[in-house]
Amino acid sequence: MSARQWARDLGMGLRFAFAGGREGWIRALLTAVGVGLGVALLLLTTALPSALAERHRREEARLNFTYGEQIERADDTLMTADTNTEFDGRDVRGRLLEPEGAKAPLPPGLRGFPAPGDMVVSPALQELLDSDGGELLRERLPYDITGTIGEQGLIGSQELAYYAGAEGLAARAGDGVVGRIDFFGNPDPVEEETDPVLVLLVLVVFVVLLMPVAVFIAAAVRFGGERRDRRLAALRLVGSDGGMTRRIAAGEALGGALLGLAFGTGFFLAGREFAASVEVFRISVFPSYLNPSPLLALLVAVAVPGAAVLVTLLALRGVVIEPLGVVRTTRPARRRLWWRLLLPLAGIGMLLPMMGQGRENGDFNQYLVTGGVICLLVGVTALLPWIVETVVGRLGPGSVSWQLAVRRLQLSSGAAARMVNGIAVAVAGAIALQMLFAGVEGDYTKETGYDVSLAQMQVRVPEGTELAAAATKLEETEGVRKVYPLSEGYFADRPWQKEPQRSAQLTIGDCATLREVAKLPSCADGDVFAVRGGEYDTDTPSLSRPGQKLYLEKSTGDGRTEDVLWTLPEGVKQADSIEDPTGARRGGFLVTPAAMPADMAEAVTGQLYLSVDDSVPYAREHVRNAAAAIDPLADPTTWNSTERSERYDSIRTGLFVGAAAVLALIGASLLVSQLEQLRERRKLLSALIAFGTRRRTLSLSVLWQTAIPIGLGLLLASVVGMTLGAVLLKMTSTPVGVDWPSVLQMTGMGAGVVLVVTLLSLPPLLRMMRPDGLRTE
Repeated sequence: MSARQWARDLGMGLRFAFAGGREGWIRALLTAVGVGLGVALLLLTTALPSALAERHRREEARLNFTYGEQIERADDTLMTADTNTEFDGRDVRGRLLEPEGAKAPLPPGLRGFPAPGDMVVSPALQELLDSDGGELLRERLPYDITGTIGEQGLIGSQELAYYAGAEGLAARAGDGVVGRIDFFGNPDPVEEETDPVLVLLVLVVFVVLLMPVAVFIAAAVRFGGERRDRRLAALRLVGSDGGMTRRIAAGEALGGALLGLAFGTGFFLAGREFAASVEVFRISVFPSYLNPSPLLALLVAVAVPGAAVLVTLLALRGVVIEPLGVVRTTRPARRRLWWRLLLPLAGIGMLLPMMGQGRENGDFNQYLVTGGVICLLVGVTALLPWIVETVVGRLGPGSVSWQLAVRRLQLSSGAAARMVNGIAVAVAGAIALQMLFAGVEGDYTKETGYDVSLAQMQVRVPEGTELAAAATKLEETEGVRKVYPLSEGYFADRPWQKEPQRSAQLTIGDCATLREVAKLPSCADGDVFAVRGGEYDTDTPSLSRPGQKLYLEKSTGDGRTEDVLWTLPEGVKQADSIEDPTGARRGGFLVTPAAMPADMAEAVTGQLYLSVDDSVPYAREHVRNAAAAIDPLADPTTWNSTERSERYDSIRTGLFVGAAAVLALIGASLLVSQLEQLRERRKLLSALIAFGTRRRTLSLSVLWQTAIPIGLGLLLASVVGMTLGAVLLKMTSTPVGVDWPSVLQMTGMGAGVVLVVTLLSLPPLLRMMRPDGLRTE
């Protein structure tokens, strides 16, 4: 058959798609909306690599490295201090700036340096500070707002960030928090080692998120099946053969797909602008981030219309189209099971060679992983029509609404299965991913060792800050139960500039607090203790002789240091180390305040461990405000019993963001599909109402028609999802375990989406259930 004949038949189908009057346009628009939603998500996916790369580039471009050897002051240097904080669970990035010359480097996104006492903020932070909910944060940032940070200086539209002007930072340099730089950026970017398990997670996440999109697009191009059947019969009546009729039908689907491409582009551009105003799982982007790769966008533009033609031809291959009608209204031949099982078996076969490979034996084969996961998920779409047909064929009698629903499903089980295929695929993939995440989470989660029963926050105060006054202020803070103050430093056997041979830890605190870090025989203010049993502490015994000269390093500002000399007094007591609130065993010396010389107080860093009453509203925000009032460079941190790998967390967050987008697509596409089916049955519903059928009965029948295939689909999705999850866990050498809460959560979310769609479709259903729907012209 010539390409010219194909083009002619497809072109005729294109004309039919838009030349059917009001009905034709409604059908084309519904198809276009369904396809367009899928195309928009595909375009978003093609834009993700560039968005992540741009986000990383901007993060790298604004880095200010202050560790290591300090550079000399010059006309092109800038003093910076990190003053990051947290508010209501959201990170706030803060920097203090003090230019030292006319050529000082300007951070990305700033037009000029803020003067001391002024600050430049991100638009999102300004909005928060101006709101009633930002009052506590406003107290913490007592600067005058003089401008906003430009887009180049932010990694997301909803990021909270500020730059404030400061004075006298050079005198406090040298601790890694305050330092001098002559450029912004990463001086020595190091590429992290690739973790095969994390690569596997990324691959599976992308496949699982994209498969429902492909299924929805395939279902969307088949809207209007019953009306299309009548048109195809009319074509056969005027002389077209079966092949030509199918090609015309494919051309009609092509028309809807092309219009869907236009709609999808519009949805994507609208969503791109909307993205700037939202934050999902603490991730936000700028519209300029979301630029699809031209090659991937071209692939979408070719693949979607091609899929529309292919799906239509495959759908019609077993349909007999005759001049007097389409042989689909009779009882169809029973679906066969054997070939439907081949897809999931092929998927398992692709994944089996990588069983037990784990992270120790190199990378997983990306093509086999992708192919195996796709085959298993596509297997859901192949098995579901057979399961729906088999089950509904055996359903017995019941109420009128039940019988109406069951009979409808028996006549069109394929259409019912198509409607829920996308949800089934999404839930199966989500269950597998949740099992995989739950299984490997332990490898990326470690115990911090913090004793969160004793303290829940820690405040580090810089050198030179009077610890007793800071502790008193925090004790008076709303929501603080108790404060454990400790000052810390390190002794050496000779001046630090002369490379000491031996060193020991120094801890200063009152007797009650020192009992939290060591077992003391007796304690009074003025006592000094040498600690036994400290981790990695081998030098304390040899430094514990009375009269031993010990040197403590003290910062004098601008990166320079001097030594404070202390002579170990007589009567040093022995103490046994125990686990301190941070989970470590301290060594070295414990000193009570009365035994500490005045110059030693300026050479140690204060650590305040706080017991916080979380029943007090915003207790932790009050602590952060009090810490900022003590010193802008004070660093309050929240303790957690465990912490997770940042890369693992970012992949998990990406899954949640993508899953939210896919769920939105699922809901929108299901609603469009439901409205299309109701539109096709409008006359039937009107006829039943005219004969006296109650609206409640018809509404319940529509609910049953949705609930039965959804229930079967979710059951199949659970089985396939747990199978895929078990295989993936075996591949990573992780013990197989079913995360039942996640399984129930995912199936519940799928059922919830269907319930919302059903409720939204009730108003148009009630409008269609009127006798005047039988009126015709």
